[in-house]
Amino acid sequence: MRRYMRTLMLCMVFAVFSGLYVYSRLFYSDVSAGRNGAKKILIPLRASGARRGVTDKNAHWYNWYIMRQQAQLEAAGTRPEPPMHLAVVACGERLEETLTMIKSAVLFSVKRLHLHIFAEDQLHAGFIEALESWPGFIRYRFSYRVYSIRFPNENAAEWKKLFKPCASQRLFLPLILKDVDSIVYVDSDILFLQPVDLLWRFLSDFNSSQLAAMAPEHEEPRIAWYNRFARHPFYGGTGINSGVMLMNLTRMRSMFFKNDMTSVGLRWEELLMPLLQKYKLNITWGDQDLLNIIFHYNPESLLEFPCQWNYRPDHCIYGSNCASAEEDGIYILHGNRGVYHDYKQPAFRAVYEAIKKYTFGTDPVTSLLEPLEEELLKTTHTYCGKSRTLFTKRLRNSVAKIDRKTRKR
Repeated sequence: MRRYMRTLMLCMVFAVFSGLYVYSRLFYSDVSAGRNGAKKILIPLRASGARRGVTDKNAHWYNWYIMRQQAQLEAAGTRPEPPMHLAVVACGERLEETLTMIKSAVLFSVKRLHLHIFAEDQLHAGFIEALESWPGFIRYRFSYRVYSIRFPNENAAEWKKLFKPCASQRLFLPLILKDVDSIVYVDSDILFLQPVDLLWRFLSDFNSSQLAAMAPEHEEPRIAWYNRFARHPFYGGTGINSGVMLMNLTRMRSMFFKNDMTSVGLRWEELLMPLLQKYKLNITWGDQDLLNIIFHYNPESLLEFPCQWNYRPDHCIYGSNCASAEEDGIYILHGNRGVYHDYKQPAFRAVYEAIKKYTFGTDPVTSLLEPLEEELLKTTHTYCGKSRTLFTKRLRNSVAKIDRKTRKR
């Protein structure tokens, strides 16, 4: 009996010391993470089809860590400012292009970002590895979550092949991101030349009926596509381009949309499939055409922002035709038609290469802006190259702000 009691006491002492050891390891891991400056958002147990920077193995530690951080903030009477939400979809050979877009967004933005990255499963590891390798002072500016591509089960194949692989995923953001109020969606071939914060401010410009914002497809009706070739209804005089789309998801989920299929309004989730079935033989640009049809019948729900927020080769390929960019420079560059990866529009390629090659923490003037200006001088044989000053006008301001941040650091 005594031998049994002695053994029991030894086991209890061993358990106590083991617990103290585990606690001390957690405590010092917390201190180490704080020095590094990198933050990851707390995400609940894995939803179907989702991955993220935080793995299941260390989820317990992150739960404990973030609860402790929140308690410290609340004790100090402060709460962290909500981040801006940015969504992108990547399929096929789009990993590097998407990472360059994210780099431009994080590099120039002021407020913290939370990234929603929808990608084919084989790209997940590449995203996580690349983003986790960025330096701590950059990782501090954003959190992220990587999702699998998700479409309604009964029509998944049809949605996935619509226009470009996975592009129509953006239509389902209101249904997937149910806890997100508002978000910026961008195509993977977008480059921010100004902070995302400036685009985010358009949300405060929404009136009581507006729930989305996009730029026109064209400014010049004589060369516009929709008014000359579309075989379906479209928004306004020249249509809208969905490469940059600001959405109030809460309003999109609650609104009943007017349409030409029923006499009553339909909710977003009720509208998409009937719309595709009716118009699928008449649409050319996939989900963008569906958005044009929706906002044709609900024009009061859309805020139209200037073309400088979605500047594409169409705005300079036949001569400059974006008045807002002429006046104030380009805010967001949209390299559609693969112009970042060929030599048809070298001015667009030059901007992409400059941001892709820039190393975080180096002098942004000598490592980004000046090499870009040299490359743009080589593009003056093209119409877009003749407008090269538009490509750096706003970028120069953004780079100056980065330079000041770098010096302070």
